[in-house]
Amino acid sequence: MRKTFLLIFLGAMFAAMLAVSAAAQSGRRGIQPPPPPPPERLSEPPIVSPAERASIAPPELTVLPESLLKHQLKAIDKGSFSFADFAGKVLVVNLWASWCGPCRREVPEYEKVRKEFSGRDVEFIGLTAEDPRTSSDRVKQFARDLNFGFRLGWADHEMAVALMNGRGAIPQTLVITPDGRILSHWRGYSPGRAGNQLRATIERALSETSPSTQR
Repeated sequence: MRKTFLLIFLGAMFAAMLAVSAAAQSGRRGIQPPPPPPPERLSEPPIVSPAERASIAPPELTVLPESLLKHQLKAIDKGSFSFADFAGKVLVVNLWASWCGPCRREVPEYEKVRKEFSGRDVEFIGLTAEDPRTSSDRVKQFARDLNFGFRLGWADHEMAVALMNGRGAIPQTLVITPDGRILSHWRGYSPGRAGNQLRATIERALSETSPSTQR
């Protein structure tokens, strides 16, 4: 009897141990591992508001100062010239570069406009800020390839910075009235619209020009 009771007791203990072990195993399976720490956040560049950007950029030129009008520019082929050489004319100044794809597409549209105003009081000037010591052959080839009929010259650092207002986008176009007022200044190339924009702006400049305002 005692032996039977001992066997029953040991069997109960063994069953209890199995139950505890199963519960522990079940509990461990139910515990989710802690989530990984969030990745380290990289520092980001400061956000600059439009007002702050405006304060950083130099003010837009509205009139060419006398120093720029008389500033001598070296011609691409030979000789030199200045804006003041074309007193009494509307000036179209196109800033371009031989490596600029949009310039290559813009020039043919501008050339059509130039031919339309042949014989009128408009002077078309194309300036590149490239280095004449290293880019002369490439620039001249660009002009030949596109039959670029503008008066072409090198914009030195002083002239390029002044005309671009510190904004290096290429191409840029300025239309200047005979009294040195910058009537319009735009940046970039608009496919199919560049010629019309230039044509309309020149017509406006001519219509606003009177004998009393001519230099």
